[in-house]
Amino acid sequence: MPTEYGGLDIKDFRFNAIITEEFHNSGAVGIGLGVQNDIVAGYFRNLTTAEQKARWIPKYILGEYITAIAMSEPGTGSDLAHIATTAVLDGDHYVLNGSKTFISNGALADLIIVACRTDTSAEKPHRGISLLVVEDGMAGFSRGRNLDKIGQKSADTSELFFDNVRVPLNNLLGEENRGFYHLMENLPAERLGIAVHARAQASRALDLSLEYAKERKAFGQPIGSFQVNRHALAEMRTKVDVMTVYIDQCILAVNAGELTAEEAAEAKWWATETQWEVLDRCLQLHGGYGYINEYEIARLWRDARVQRLYGGTNEIMKDLIGRSMGF
Repeated sequence: MPTEYGGLDIKDFRFNAIITEEFHNSGAVGIGLGVQNDIVAGYFRNLTTAEQKARWIPKYILGEYITAIAMSEPGTGSDLAHIATTAVLDGDHYVLNGSKTFISNGALADLIIVACRTDTSAEKPHRGISLLVVEDGMAGFSRGRNLDKIGQKSADTSELFFDNVRVPLNNLLGEENRGFYHLMENLPAERLGIAVHARAQASRALDLSLEYAKERKAFGQPIGSFQVNRHALAEMRTKVDVMTVYIDQCILAVNAGELTAEEAAEAKWWATETQWEVLDRCLQLHGGYGYINEYEIARLWRDARVQRLYGGTNEIMKDLIGRSMGF
């Protein structure tokens, strides 16, 4: 973030990666920090006017403003071009109507970037989308239930409702009707952030499993000494090492402004699929204890499942990659 608002003005994604890795190394939980630090930050840094920066960024940096981004809807997931939430210009306000779901930080957010349709007559649907910042307390804005998820219990994931919410014109983020392009510009960093979380969680699971394999005994010897388990640990270590090198290269590419949307999609789908392979094998290595909630590996396994869903499902990632290859 800019220094004049309290930031360090360092655009280096390695800082984000280090925070994520240490976060998971500590055994801490939750995705809220990733939303604030990896996903939303780019929008507020790059798309805000000087007036918006002065109004929002100081409290954002201090953590006094929790943020969220609202894209998914009850009838629209990864297909962002066909969102149904609308905003009609009325004088110096937009009148916002619609609903969002699966919104991380949704229950707690003070500022929410809402993707909405501001031009319903656009020839191509993606050309009529804008981004509006809805502030906590605006009339007509309400929050639904905190969704009961399989994992990531510490993260609030909510439904949001907008009933004739009057959003000031100066809460438009970026350019009107170019919201889809703004989303596409920021999605590579978001998807890379998911890949970084995948590597960090896989590494944490492997460390826990190595410790367990050395301490747990069966037939008079540590379970790690059995060839089948030793080979499994060797495979997982290799996969985590390969993932580390791959993601490090992606981080350097995003720093240089060279990471394409397709490359970010590759990193997201491959890292999260590999993460799942490692975590599932680590849980298996723990035997019955892996299925007991008091063991961290059980929580890591549950939390990891959503990684292949949010940020665009892995099936969508593969489709993006395939289309870039001329299909």
